[in-house]
Order: sequence, then C-alpha cells, then structure tokens
Amino acid sequence: MPNSIKRTNEIEEFTNLHFIHPISGWLVPKFAKLNITPNMVSLTGMTFGILGGVAYNHYQMPYMALAGFLCMVLWHIMDGADGQLARLTKSYSEVGMILDGICDYVTFISVYVGIGLALSAQGDTNIWYLVFGAGALHAIQSGAYEMQRGEYDYWGYDKKSSALPEIKEMIENLKDKNWLSFMMSQLHIGYVRMQRRFSGINTDFRQSLKESLKNNPQKDADIRSLYREIYAPCVKGWSMMCANYRTIAIFIACVIGQPSLFFWFVIVILTPALIFLVQRQRLLNQLFLLRLKEILS
Repeated sequence: MPNSIKRTNEIEEFTNLHFIHPISGWLVPKFAKLNITPNMVSLTGMTFGILGGVAYNHYQMPYMALAGFLCMVLWHIMDGADGQLARLTKSYSEVGMILDGICDYVTFISVYVGIGLALSAQGDTNIWYLVFGAGALHAIQSGAYEMQRGEYDYWGYDKKSSALPEIKEMIENLKDKNWLSFMMSQLHIGYVRMQRRFSGINTDFRQSLKESLKNNPQKDADIRSLYREIYAPCVKGWSMMCANYRTIAIFIACVIGQPSLFFWFVIVILTPALIFLVQRQRLLNQLFLLRLKEILS
C-alpha cells in the first residue's frame, strides 16, 4: 500500500505501528475492491465498540471482560482502516471526519456506561460522578493528542489533509449546508475549539511558522526538517493519551475486579501528564523559533 495513505511512523505508538495498523493496512485494499466506503468501516467499528460496552457491563465474568477487550481491538482495527481507505479512494470529507470522531466517542461512551451501570448495580451510586468526570477529561486528552498528530503531519510533511481547520471559515461555510451537515459541523466547530484550548497550540507561533514558509520557499525543506527533528520525540510522547492504552487499562482494571481504577487512571495519571506535555510544547516552540532564526539568517 502506498506510504502516502499510511500514518507517520516516527510518531506512531508501538501497538499501532506493529499490530493494529498492519492489520488495518491488510484490510484496506480488500475493502476498496468490495466498494466498502470509509463511513461503512467507521460504523462497523462503532458497532464493535458498542458490543464492547455491553460485554464490559458483565465484567465480573472473565470471558465477558475478554470479549469486551477483543471487541475494542476490532474497533481499533476498523478505526485505523477508515482513514487509510479514505485516503486510498480519495473519498475523505468533513462529514466522514466528523463521523469517525463520533464513532470513536460512542465506543468509549458505551464502555464507560457499561462499566458505570455494572458498578451502580452493585450499590456504588456515586460512580457516575467519577464516570462523567473521567469522560470529560478523556475527551480533552484525546482531542489534544489528535491535534498534535495533525500539526506534525501538516508542518512536518505538508500534508494538506492534516491542516488545522480554521473556525472562521467553518462558521462561514455553515450557511450552505443542509440541517444534518449543519448540526455535524456545529459539533465539529465545538470540538475544534476544545482542541485548540487544551492542546497547547499557539496561534502566534503558527502564524510565524506560516510566514516563514511562505516568505522563504527555498528553505521549505530545511524548515520542515527542523520541525520534525524538534517535535517528533514530543509528539510520540503524546501517544500516552492514545486510545490503545486506555483499552489496555480498561481490560486490566476489569480483570482484577476494580474497573473504577481506570477512571482514576484518566483523572490522576493522564491529566497531569497532559499539563506536562502542554508545558513542554511551549518550551519547544521557543526552541524551534530560535533554531529557525539560524536557518533563515
């Protein structure tokens, strides 16, 4: 399969690089031959995710916890395949991107609710405060991670499909949409606003980088190479926020009979990690601008 439709290896998380995406990549050409659309793949993945939530509702039975884990692995595979299929068939769209995100969140909502229902049935009536708190932080963490990946592909490799959406343009485009597209675009706008707020993306820094690339086309390759050199380790570090580790953590917590530990993992471990990563991002921005001056001088 062409490298242009694959994810960027140097920032890819280990389990994606060596397990999930190779399987997804093997499936993508087969889906294309069968005229299966990316949205169909996304919805299939969401179905597996919902089944995972149903299974985890009975986590006390080891085979159901295992079934929940396997369903989520199948969701990961489909989630890896839909984007590759969209790039292969050149059938990506805003609706498809939004649907992909919705399917991802429906999967985790199903699992969160499944576990929450199981724990509340055991008499833990306060569990929903923990579930909703962890769910909100989960959305922030995941959104920040995906935005950092997109920024790396856009600035490091000039992948236009990874360009950060401009909210002003998104709002202007609302007037030409039907009611369904309008509602989905509103969700997308809200999501992008949240991503910008919590991911450490700096508007002034982006503008400086944009102007440097525009005004120095002969230095384009050098600037992007510098960007990859400085930010690749940082973006790979952001992979601790990826869905794969959450899937593993959910399974472990359920197998040992303490699923609420997963919610505390999101709150107590991943949230401080996010704050650290954002602060490191700001320091790297300063370092990059200093090194950029050397290249342009």
